[in-house]
Amino acid sequence: MSTYPAREPLNIRIQPELRSLIDRAAELTGKTRTDFVLDASRRAAEEALLDRTLFAVGEEAYGEFLARLDAPPCPSDRLRRTMTTPAPWDTE
Repeated sequence: MSTYPAREPLNIRIQPELRSLIDRAAELTGKTRTDFVLDASRRAAEEALLDRTLFAVGEEAYGEFLARLDAPPCPSDRLRRTMTTPAPWDTE
């Protein structure tokens, strides 16, 4: 019994220059070509899906959300410190 999950083939046509580039990068990272391509593809797929996450809410909840975004921040000691502390790039 194998300890690895089942895999399915994914066949692609690729230009020799791109294959060489991928092979060099895979070698530098200590991965096989397959693992390198799968890791990169998985990250790109996750980013694409996360960038398009949709939250569906009712009209009342959406109105409350907009009101909170438009409301001024509530004063607090932490906010006062943040607003009065010089930025690291502004200090001498």
